[in-house]
Amino acid sequence: MGLFDRVEQRLERAVNGVFAKAFKSEVQPVEIAAAIRRAMDDRAAVLGHGRTFVPNIYNVELSARDHERLASFSDALSDELVASAQEHAESQRYTPGGPIQVHFSTHDDLETGVFRLRTSTAKAPRQPAQQPPPAAPSRPSADPEATAVHQAPAAQRPNPADRPWLEIDGERYPLLGAITVLGRDDAADIVLDDPGISRRHSEVRVTSDGPHLVTSIRDLGSTNGTFVDGDRISSQRLDDGARITVGRTTLTFHTGRR
Repeated sequence: MGLFDRVEQRLERAVNGVFAKAFKSEVQPVEIAAAIRRAMDDRAAVLGHGRTFVPNIYNVELSARDHERLASFSDALSDELVASAQEHAESQRYTPGGPIQVHFSTHDDLETGVFRLRTSTAKAPRQPAQQPPPAAPSRPSADPEATAVHQAPAAQRPNPADRPWLEIDGERYPLLGAITVLGRDDAADIVLDDPGISRRHSEVRVTSDGPHLVTSIRDLGSTNGTFVDGDRISSQRLDDGARITVGRTTLTFHTGRR
């Protein structure tokens, strides 16, 4: 019996047991497990040296009815889904960006039986060598409703070796999309667990200038600001080796192979 058969049988036993009354025509746990595996495969990025990087945060968005039915079993179900994701990562030799986590939330735009899966990478904060300048007076920061994330087919995904990347605490995070949001919110593309960082703190944009890629960073109205090489910025182009400071976390920008 294959790995995925065992995982699905285990989840099916859960459905037939404590979840039997909770799921009829609603979202099935096996469907969520399969979606997490597909998302992991779609977002896999080869970093070299035999390492294939995948996200470690999986946010399952559900209708109010599905979420209400899941609420009583969310801890047990989350544990099963995490185990399924870990087994898949090990079988494919993937390296998650951190401990795998599965979270559930309610979204009014979803109907019963329909769910949406978002992926992101959460990284623990790294203490910078120097503290950033004192915070400016607090001003409200925009936190627009997040939109669904659509991943391009594998054949269309850019080669990570050609793309610029960020180094955080010795780990490599390729900038595969045109826009990468940094912040404390689970919906950010790179989640930074740092109380000095806003929910949507700043965004890194990668654009094409002929054969070259141009990367810039823009502050999203954060409370404590975004700093590049010690200077507070609103928007600035990034050069290779630039040091970005958000809250107490320092990131280093690197250009890709181009």
